[in-house]
Amino acid sequence: MITVGDMAPRGFTPAVMPAWAPAAGAVRRAKAPFRERLLMTVLFAAVLSSCVAFIEPSPHDALMGALAIVALAAGVRFHRILLIPFTLLLVWNFFGLLTLFNVPDQKETVQYAATSVYLAIAALIFALIVADKTMPRMAALEIAYVMAAMISALCGIAGYFHLVPGAAMFTLYDRAMGMFKDPNVYGPFLILPLLFLLQHMIVKRINLLSLAVAGIIMFGLLLGFSRGSWFAFAVGLAVVIVLSFLTAPTPKVRMRIIGLSIAGLAALAVLLVLLLTMTSLGSMFSTRAQLIQSYDVGTGGRFVLQELAIGSVLEFPNGMGPFEFSRIFGLQQHNVYLQAFLVYGWGGGFAYVLLVLTTLWVGFANALKCRPWQGYAIAAIGTFFGVALEGFIIDTDHWRSFFLVLGLIWGLAAATRAAGKDLPAAATMVAPREAPPYSPRRSGRGVAQPG
Repeated sequence: MITVGDMAPRGFTPAVMPAWAPAAGAVRRAKAPFRERLLMTVLFAAVLSSCVAFIEPSPHDALMGALAIVALAAGVRFHRILLIPFTLLLVWNFFGLLTLFNVPDQKETVQYAATSVYLAIAALIFALIVADKTMPRMAALEIAYVMAAMISALCGIAGYFHLVPGAAMFTLYDRAMGMFKDPNVYGPFLILPLLFLLQHMIVKRINLLSLAVAGIIMFGLLLGFSRGSWFAFAVGLAVVIVLSFLTAPTPKVRMRIIGLSIAGLAALAVLLVLLLTMTSLGSMFSTRAQLIQSYDVGTGGRFVLQELAIGSVLEFPNGMGPFEFSRIFGLQQHNVYLQAFLVYGWGGGFAYVLLVLTTLWVGFANALKCRPWQGYAIAAIGTFFGVALEGFIIDTDHWRSFFLVLGLIWGLAAATRAAGKDLPAAATMVAPREAPPYSPRRSGRGVAQPG
C-alpha cells in the first residue's frame, strides 16, 4: 500500500498519521531533519494543550510562542495568497489599537487589544505551517486536536454526571464546559475535530476507534447545551456532507455518502430520544432547545441590545473601544459583527467582515479542488461557515479555535496554489489522508510536494 511516507518530499517522511486511518501502521518512520521533527512535536503539543483554557495565560499560549520560533527556524515560507489575511488582520488590529485612545488608563482594554493581536498572529502561524509539508503536519495537528477534544468532552461528561469528586469544576449552570470558562466556547472547540472524524467515516471507512471517539465528542457537545454550538455543528455537518458528495470520485462513493448520512442521522435521532428519556437531560434539553430564551427578548434582552448596538455603530464611526458598550448599556450585544464595528471602529469592522467573507470564498473554492488534503479543507470550511453564522448571536472574535480554523483554511489554500493543477479525483482516494501515487514535480523553487 502506498503511504504518505512513500510520497512525501525527498528527505522527509512523517512519523505520525491519524490512529483511525487504516494505513497508519504502514507509515515508515524515516529520519526527518531535526528542525522538522521539532516543529511537528511543538505543533502537536500546542494543539493538544488548547483544551486547557480556564487559566490566563494558558499553556497553549506559551507553546504558541515556542511554535512561532520553531516554525521560523524550520524555514516556513510566506505564500503570496497569505497577504490577504495578513493585510486584513493588520488593518483590523490597527483600528483596534486606535480605539484604545477612547478608553485610556484601563488595563482590561489593553489586554483585550493584545489578545486580538495575539490571535491574528496565531492564525498566520497555523497558515504558514500547513502551507508546506501539508499532509504530515495536518496529520499531527489532527491527532492532537482530536485528543484535545476527547479530553475536553470527557471532562465535560464527568462534570455533568459528577463522576469523580471535584468534577463540578468542568460545568457551569449545569452545562458541560470542560476546561474552558464558558460552555459557549467549549462547544465550538469540539466541532472541527468531530467533523474531521465524520468526514473520514462517510467518505473512507468506519472503524470502532473513530466511531467511539466521535461518539464521546458528540456527547460532550450535547452536554454543553449551547444552542449556537448545536447550530454551528449542524451547519458544518451539512456542508461536509454536501461537499463530500459533490467531490466524490465515483457514483459508488456518492451512494455510500448518501446511505451513511441517512443511517447516521437516523441513529443520532434514536440515540437522542433515548438520552432525553433521562430526567435531567430531557429537562435541560427541552429548556435549551427553545428558539427564544428569556434573555433574548424584553428590556435588556439580546435583540434589544443589538438594536442599540446598531445605533451606537452609526454614532461612533471611530469605535467605542473594548467593553464600552457593555459599560453603558449593561450587557454585550452578542453579535461579533456589531462587536467588530463597536470595538474596532468602521475601519476595523469592515476589515473583519471582509476577512470572514474572503475566508469563506477561498475555503469553499479550495474544498472543491482535488488534493490529498481535500478532506481537511472540507472539514475546515464546514466548521468556519457554521461558526461564522453563529457569530450573529454571540461574540467569537476572541475564540482561539476560530482563528485556528481560519489559519488552516488559508494555509491549505496556499498549499493548493503551490501544488499547481488539479489532480484526478481518484488520486485523493488512495487511502485516508494519504498522498496519491505520483512523483513530486520539480520547479525552480524546489520540489513541489503533494503534502
